[in-house]
Amino acid sequence: MLSRLRLLLVLFALLLTSLPAAAQGMVIPPPGVATDPNWLTLDYHRVNVTIENQLATTQVSMQFTNNGDMLAEGTFIFPLPKGAAVEQLTMYVNGQTIEAKILPADEARGIYNEIVRQYRDPALLEYIGQDVIQASVFPIPMGESRKIEIAYGQVLEAENGLLKYVYPMNAGSTARFIGQMSISVTVVDDDNIRNVYSPTHNIVLSRMSDTEIRTGFESTNYLPQGDFTLFYGTQRELIDINMLTYRASAAEDGFFLMMVQPPLFISDEQIVPKDVVIVLDQSGSMSGTKWEQAQTAAAYILDNLNPQDRFNVVSFSTGWRVYANELLAADQASAAKDWIYTLFAEGGTDIHGGLSTALSYVQERPFNILFLTDGLATEGIVDTPEILSSLAALAPSNARIFTFGVGDDVDTFLLDAIVRDFRGSGSYVRPTERIDEEVAGLYNKISAPVMTDITLTMDGVQTELLYPRQISDLFAGEQLTIVGRYRGSSDNVTVNLVGMINGVEKTITYPGNVFGEFAGGEAFIARLWATRRIGDLLNTIRLNGESQELVDSIISLSIRYGIITPYTSFLIEEDDILSQAGRERAAAGLSQEAEILAEESSGAAAVDAADTSLNLQSANAPAPIVPMSTMTTGGVGGEASEADEFFGYVASPIQTVGDKTFILQGEVWTDTTFTPDTITTEKIIFLSDAYFALLTEYPEAGDFFSLGERVIVVLGETAYEIVTE
Repeated sequence: MLSRLRLLLVLFALLLTSLPAAAQGMVIPPPGVATDPNWLTLDYHRVNVTIENQLATTQVSMQFTNNGDMLAEGTFIFPLPKGAAVEQLTMYVNGQTIEAKILPADEARGIYNEIVRQYRDPALLEYIGQDVIQASVFPIPMGESRKIEIAYGQVLEAENGLLKYVYPMNAGSTARFIGQMSISVTVVDDDNIRNVYSPTHNIVLSRMSDTEIRTGFESTNYLPQGDFTLFYGTQRELIDINMLTYRASAAEDGFFLMMVQPPLFISDEQIVPKDVVIVLDQSGSMSGTKWEQAQTAAAYILDNLNPQDRFNVVSFSTGWRVYANELLAADQASAAKDWIYTLFAEGGTDIHGGLSTALSYVQERPFNILFLTDGLATEGIVDTPEILSSLAALAPSNARIFTFGVGDDVDTFLLDAIVRDFRGSGSYVRPTERIDEEVAGLYNKISAPVMTDITLTMDGVQTELLYPRQISDLFAGEQLTIVGRYRGSSDNVTVNLVGMINGVEKTITYPGNVFGEFAGGEAFIARLWATRRIGDLLNTIRLNGESQELVDSIISLSIRYGIITPYTSFLIEEDDILSQAGRERAAAGLSQEAEILAEESSGAAAVDAADTSLNLQSANAPAPIVPMSTMTTGGVGGEASEADEFFGYVASPIQTVGDKTFILQGEVWTDTTFTPDTITTEKIIFLSDAYFALLTEYPEAGDFFSLGERVIVVLGETAYEIVTE
């Protein structure tokens, strides 16, 4: 079994990387035919989607290869999106048209149940309630391949001003590694396309024009983990918002996700003029490659000022120096670049002197400081609380500070507190990363302000625990996502966005937003909110010290929503984490970790912790679940094989299904809302008549039962335990 240290490293890597899944049609062998689990491999699976004014056409191409020792044949089934009205269907095998039919959900259910009974594999149950394509595939001789092509059309429905496209993906035990997987989506609309968002995959977005986009993902050796989902909206205002909500039950507070999209492109006349001061750490520790990259980064900023911007440069080491005694027009930037290249790294680190000097240039415009440092304060004021207090007294409300911590010797407490207090953002440039690339990436995002000094209010419901905590400014082309909780309900919630545009206060009102009273909506929103809140709580521990309340909150959120970080690995390590005793042991372990977090402000571990919390706080999708390996050499509860480690997969003891999280305890997938100390279970035998009757009573249970033969799930007021005998 992986050591705890190696396990944490794997989990941390997975946390920062969204893990795409692969869609799978399934070839089911004839009844009574024994097959090896790897009798077919899926060499590639390619999906091309075109959406024109809500009409989506999906074209699928996949290739199966027979790796067994006998002729392969069977029934091919392919689930369709829930609620999709399929307008056309064609299917080919190796270029020849074959007969395929669409089975409605009720007829498909009978086929699913039969296959589950025959092969004792509940994976197909997750597709109960969906139509399915069914066809007999031509026999595939040993060592040969068959290419299957499918095309179907559907009309997308609008939801709170957003259009939603879903491509079904099998993530159950019938899932297998895909040699090459890709999904490409082209959207063309009569109106300008604005908010574009996928909660499930790390998509790449290209805007061909205001009315056409292309997006998708591509990778190799992929294992399915969930459906591909894409949302997009169309332009209604100068700044558009779109809202999605979720409520687990009428008795609980709800969750909301708000997407705010400024214009993608604006003219020079529309860009809010800003002032920029570059603050460069020129201390001796920056010498060499770091200093050369810092100079290149500063030159990039100066080269990309807008015509109406103003600038200055402050360098600091033992003391500080300024390029000019006043803010200069953008057309004077060339000489400033030449001056920067005359400087060389030497001396100590007077952080307070550099930043306080920069703040002395603040005037009425939006004011941005880009601050680069690689060390701790060693000159001037060196006490972190005193530095922060002094800067707070100097900085007016229009000042923003964006920090870049270079290397592992920075004061993470100081940098993160500056980001928190001065409404900027932070980034850590690790030894293997380039300073100039990090700085250029951020500056490109903030170069064109549209609205500044923003406040957000909502009339009709009570909202709380919004993340990000503060909304500072909106920039052209940069979509902002806000998540939070809501209490109450209304079919006409009005959102008010108030801010400054070119020095004049503007209010934009968005009426008619629906915040539902009853259960329903997009379940991923709850996990996204939990991801950001855990990041915020971890950061609060780092900056303010740990408390039992913070520790308990992190544990509760991690267990409920399956959020794993290097500091919440107790989900994996505690066999009885759902019991009170298990929670208490987890709390004791996290308290010890929290004490270390609150004590170490610099060094590689401190930067890792700061990076983790920043990534969680700014996540645009829920923290990914560690994928389950289905390789015969690994598997749940088994040793990780060399192949598992090569592909980056480890056996996953956690799965999320809809709005529930399940932990593998022994051989049982257990609902984290189940509390063994206070609830007893009603046992149901796997594949019995009572099992299928329960599926009829609770169709949503198919998603939960698809995890395996042994499951504990809370449905209504009852905890049902699926047992094998």
